[in-house]
Amino acid sequence: MGNRILLVGSGGREHALAWKLLQSPLCDHLVAAPGNPGIEALGRGKGPGAGKVSLAAVGSEAVADLVALAERERIDFVVCGPEAALAKGLGDVFAKQGIAFFGPSQAAAEIEGSKKFAKDLMKRAGVPSAAYGSFSEFVAAEAFIDSQPGDVVVKADGLCAGKGVVVANSHDEAKAAARAMLLDRSFGDAGARVVIEERLTGRECSMMALCDGERFVLLATAEDHKAVFDDDRGPNTGGMGAYSPSPLVDGALTKRIARTIFAPTVAAMAAIGRPFRGLLYGGLMLTPDRGPMVIEWNCRFGDPETQAVLPRLEDDLLPWLLHTAQGNLPAHSPTWSLGIAVCVVLAAAGYPGKVRSGDVINGLGEDGQLAGEGTDLVVFHAGTKRDGERLLTSGGRVLGVTARGADLDSARSRAYGGIARIQWNGMHFRKDIGLRGRT
Repeated sequence: MGNRILLVGSGGREHALAWKLLQSPLCDHLVAAPGNPGIEALGRGKGPGAGKVSLAAVGSEAVADLVALAERERIDFVVCGPEAALAKGLGDVFAKQGIAFFGPSQAAAEIEGSKKFAKDLMKRAGVPSAAYGSFSEFVAAEAFIDSQPGDVVVKADGLCAGKGVVVANSHDEAKAAARAMLLDRSFGDAGARVVIEERLTGRECSMMALCDGERFVLLATAEDHKAVFDDDRGPNTGGMGAYSPSPLVDGALTKRIARTIFAPTVAAMAAIGRPFRGLLYGGLMLTPDRGPMVIEWNCRFGDPETQAVLPRLEDDLLPWLLHTAQGNLPAHSPTWSLGIAVCVVLAAAGYPGKVRSGDVINGLGEDGQLAGEGTDLVVFHAGTKRDGERLLTSGGRVLGVTARGADLDSARSRAYGGIARIQWNGMHFRKDIGLRGRT
């Protein structure tokens, strides 16, 4: 079981998953729907994916077409990357078809699909998180903001591809954000309700866990960089880079996070009849006075954290995903390589606003990689498309250049050295990814 895999999605996270899954001797073939040129290229050449990859022009939310594709391709195991497909109930449909699926049910995916649901769940379970209120009327939201002693964060309740959060520096800024979401519908129906919560201070880190409905196994830590510009300036994005592991999370803190955050959340989901089976991602704030607190829950692998974490995984990924889907996670933890992995996102002109597509990407070979580099430097494709022999930009986050090194400086040097060989009109990226790891 698990020999023929359907991977749903088309971004950098899915490229990283495909890259790792194809290293498994248990993987006979991988179909990516819709995939991207980087994933397709894994099937060419002499690597472990040679001759084992095909793409299908099926969207990640086209549920009926995905089921038909799985039947046609005799798929044994489905791995879903994007949250929108999970929120639409893709996992429930495949469960009815009797096809093994990695990812939560629609009911369990609401932990990301509704911030209000997640906050209410944590409040009942005693999981440390910021004080909050939820509102669908602007007047009530405005009054709540005025009543807060400090700055707040305004979040659209629904899915916004990582962009529906405004970390306000004043009450006026918070009110403007709430007005934009509730009255101007800047995020459409996803912002028809907002969650407003106290603004926590500290350092953020990401912790992901494989959960089989009852048990969970923590993966390696990472730190994401959300703001578009250096020094965490500018609007939030889906993520401009990440590095793993976080130097702030030692063994003792890992145990505390498991005990106070993941364990009660997994138990609470099971208790309300929504057992979580898949990848549970916790965006955490390491506060100086209250310890680790949850900023957000996601129901899938983080992006770009996955591109920094999976290159450090020494185990075969496929059995771990299968055990998760089957509800029988082993008691031991995965094995991680020493050193650091750094992923730097290269973005298209205009990102995170109105994005320009169609610019020609120069510097990569036919395999979508940098010539002469080994496995310690991988270019993960996120928003690319082929036009004959040309590789073009086709999204906001275009590439993720991931490098491994014995230490932070060597990993950063290798990543940015690779980036210097890539170019397209309007390409921009942060130059400080991972620097906070020195503190």
